[in-house]
Amino acid sequence: MSDENTATTADVVAALDIGSNSFHLIVARIIDGSIQNLHKIKHRVRLAQGLSGDETLNQEAMDRGLETLSQMADTLKDIPAENIRVVATYTLRKARNRQAFLTQAEAVFPYPIEIIPGKEEARLIYQGVAHTVAHEGNKLVIDIGGGSTEFIIGEYFIPLQLNSRSMGCVSYTNQFFKNGKITEHAFQRAILAAEQELEIIVDTYKNTGWHSCHGTSGTIKAIREAIVQNGWSKNEIKASHLEKLKQSLMSYGHIDKINIPGVSEHRRPVLAGGLAVLIAAFDSLGIESMTYEDAALREGVLYEMQDRFKHHDIRERTIESLSQRYAIDTAQAARVARSACFIFDQLDTEWKFGKLDYRSLLHWAGLLHEIGLQIHSSGYHKHSAYIVENTDMPGFNQEEQIAIACLVRFHRKKCKLNELPKLSLYKSEQLTRLIRILRIAAILNLRRRENYLSGYTVRVKNDHIELQFPKDFLNTEKLLNADLENEQNIQAEAGFKLSIL
Repeated sequence: MSDENTATTADVVAALDIGSNSFHLIVARIIDGSIQNLHKIKHRVRLAQGLSGDETLNQEAMDRGLETLSQMADTLKDIPAENIRVVATYTLRKARNRQAFLTQAEAVFPYPIEIIPGKEEARLIYQGVAHTVAHEGNKLVIDIGGGSTEFIIGEYFIPLQLNSRSMGCVSYTNQFFKNGKITEHAFQRAILAAEQELEIIVDTYKNTGWHSCHGTSGTIKAIREAIVQNGWSKNEIKASHLEKLKQSLMSYGHIDKINIPGVSEHRRPVLAGGLAVLIAAFDSLGIESMTYEDAALREGVLYEMQDRFKHHDIRERTIESLSQRYAIDTAQAARVARSACFIFDQLDTEWKFGKLDYRSLLHWAGLLHEIGLQIHSSGYHKHSAYIVENTDMPGFNQEEQIAIACLVRFHRKKCKLNELPKLSLYKSEQLTRLIRILRIAAILNLRRRENYLSGYTVRVKNDHIELQFPKDFLNTEKLLNADLENEQNIQAEAGFKLSIL
């Protein structure tokens, strides 16, 4: 990193965006709330090109991604692992065989890869722009990626509308300009498809309104450069400029012949699809003017990391919001979460949960384990799991949501561990252990009373858990004793031993 190495590695943070078109790495320091870039790398991988109609990612595309990850791992090796965050977007969200890619990636890239939901991607993109744009009033932000396009309206640092639509420069070029021919008919089909994709959000976005419009990432940057280089505008993008660029592309007739000043040879093959998406956005939303901003998802990830270092974790606010929305008994939820973390802390030395924050997963699951009660008390654990897995949870990646949903799903009744999904970030053995801890914590608090439990200790040897209570405590608490004995039998059926002393 040349002379930038005056920063100690402890001060350096890095964000890697595994996008559908390109992989972007940024290494930086955050000083007084602003990013000081130390190093940037961009590799065009075109991961989305390898996504088939049945949403299977082919090995050729995987290999391109794995080679890039291997190179980036070398760049990251001197940065503390806790200062690195890696997020993946549309293509890995969609790929049915993404686990195959993640498994292969573990061999060449020793950092967790988080696959983030579309709305979470939109939120992080907005954070990147909001930290760099000083305009007052609502901002409309549009980011055209390889496989998806994010639309956000926000004021200052608060997003008001978040949406991710399944249309991008790679996917639309593949779909509508597949033979390489650039025609009016191909553009019309692509623009119409994008307008249909936008139908669902148009009224809401227009009603919310915005004072300024901002575009981010490579496609919009290339379009802006083409407009500027052709002398059509000094900076801003207007619908008339997009129409001129469309006519210019059609004059070349074929993707391979494009030679527009300001558009790199790597961007030319996917420019037509991206332009069609942007034209549809301008037409559908009635956008008058857009400016390009050189900040996007990766910058948003860095600012989010800064917040987490300062313990302003948006995930905690998300849990609080869900608790209020679903009228959770927060006192009971706190009791269960507190007991679960108490047990976790006693068993962590033996079970060695490692660097990933399994304790937070357990804490959040404890706080949300009764979220489904608002739907129905019968089988509420199933309702709870469905809500957690399928609701929008700002700050959480897909696997975090799935893992918490699993803990909530199996915190009571039968322990069907064969139904646990295979995850990349979290090991099944450790999730199983968290489930066993949460089950015990829930049982210990069935009376829904404060200061009810006398001091107890928990020990474990291998997978044999021992719960020890003060002498004669369980003789007077016969219902608790019966509940624990029932749990003994359930865990025994699942192949685990639980002793109550």
